Amino acid sequence: MPILSSFVTWLVTKRKYQIDFFRKYPVEVQNDTLNTLINKSRHTLFGRDHGFNHGLTWEQFNSQVPVRDYPAIKPYIDRAMNGEADVLWPGEVKWFAKSSGTTGDKSKFIPVTAENLEECHFRGGKDTLALWFSNHPDSRLFHGKSLVVGGSHQVSDINNEAYFGDLSAVLLQNLPAYAHWLRTPDLSIALMNEWEEKLERMAENTIRQNVTSLAGVPSWTLILLKKVLDQTGKDNIAEVWPNLEVFMHGGVNFGPYRDQFRSIIRSDSMKYMETYNASEGFFGIQDDPCSRDMLLMLDYGVFFEFIPMDELGMGTDKPVTLRDVETGRNYAMVITTSGGLWRYLIGDTIRFTSLTPVKFRITGRTRHFINAFGEELIIDNAEQALQKACQGSGAVITEYTAAPVYMGDGAGARHQWLVEFSKPPENLEFFAELLDNALKAVNSDYEAKRYKGIALHPPEIIPLKTGTFYIWLKEKGKLGGQHKVPRLSNDRVIADEILQILKAQ
Repeated sequence: MPILSSFVTWLVTKRKYQIDFFRKYPVEVQNDTLNTLINKSRHTLFGRDHGFNHGLTWEQFNSQVPVRDYPAIKPYIDRAMNGEADVLWPGEVKWFAKSSGTTGDKSKFIPVTAENLEECHFRGGKDTLALWFSNHPDSRLFHGKSLVVGGSHQVSDINNEAYFGDLSAVLLQNLPAYAHWLRTPDLSIALMNEWEEKLERMAENTIRQNVTSLAGVPSWTLILLKKVLDQTGKDNIAEVWPNLEVFMHGGVNFGPYRDQFRSIIRSDSMKYMETYNASEGFFGIQDDPCSRDMLLMLDYGVFFEFIPMDELGMGTDKPVTLRDVETGRNYAMVITTSGGLWRYLIGDTIRFTSLTPVKFRITGRTRHFINAFGEELIIDNAEQALQKACQGSGAVITEYTAAPVYMGDGAGARHQWLVEFSKPPENLEFFAELLDNALKAVNSDYEAKRYKGIALHPPEIIPLKTGTFYIWLKEKGKLGGQHKVPRLSNDRVIADEILQILKAQ
């Protein structure tokens, strides 16, 4: 395919120099991004409310614009959704990405402007391909189709001029024609809203196609692949799609799923590539196949700030820019975007692994942690410890969640882990001990609270039947690509709901 080969060469070459530039000058590129965002928004409602003017420095921006979560910026978003122009970004916003809600809101509606769509979301997709081909110049990815496992694609009218749907829907409705030629399944199936039927139809529609790449959230992609094996009678995806090269994944840590994918796609040539994309924007891409680290994409119309997690919520949050961040420290990420999100606390936490170029790993969520007894357990700790426990016991985990159990009824305070195993350990107590020791090794606060079992007793592992989390997601109306099982909770709401399902089984 000479035309495609020429296109790929042009794509890779064009972006290589631009990416190399922000690798070398991250702070300067980010300063220019902030200046551009402020200058474009001086005459918006938000800009007038916060004293935007030409030449506004970051120090002034820092003092004039508070950090906001969704409830705080929602009044502006509501006005934009009602058709008012020039609210958060110049012009009217035609599209809003619906995502899982916060404590006070069932759903969030994230504005997706034309600039944000083209300069951030679509550029992220193009750069993922550019970096893939840069690292694998002999790839035959475009000789087949990309199987995209998105969420619900239903689009709803807000009014005659604006629409909302999950990010998959927004992107699908705005993709250029050539992109539809490269993807699968058929549009009629991709637009289906009933998730269970959609999975069946996706499998039926794609098993006879030449699928060369997969893209989606690991948990839902795994369910689809199992449907494919059920329908074909095969026990290896490589027998169905022999030219499959790569799974481009995001949304959750891939660590707990890696062994499951390797067992279901038994191919030495299969590769895995992580991306960090969300309703709010596309932020990072794994640019080195030999490292889990992702490159922070700095020229997507997104200005990044970071709050040290040990300072978050203390009343004196002091965001810092890339100029002042440190490697090895856990930060909550704050974004300002061409979608009209201004100093928005997105809810994700990251840790920098390199500053030139700027590379990072996602460590969890600002609200998903356990700190009931001063142990400050975050998702990154949990993922590392579970991986060690699985390696030591031979177990394989499908899904899990954990919550605190407080002292009472003669039992001590502890963490309760609700786990679906695709391969359970032979000895559950041994698995629990491995997990406990691994948590002590990665978290000194946890280790201190576990000292002689005075403050915190050993973890309790409760194995669940296969499909328990699927039932919980279905009951919550959260089947689909964007929805994920919360890993850690600082209360028992989710854990008790899961235990009720287990009791009823």
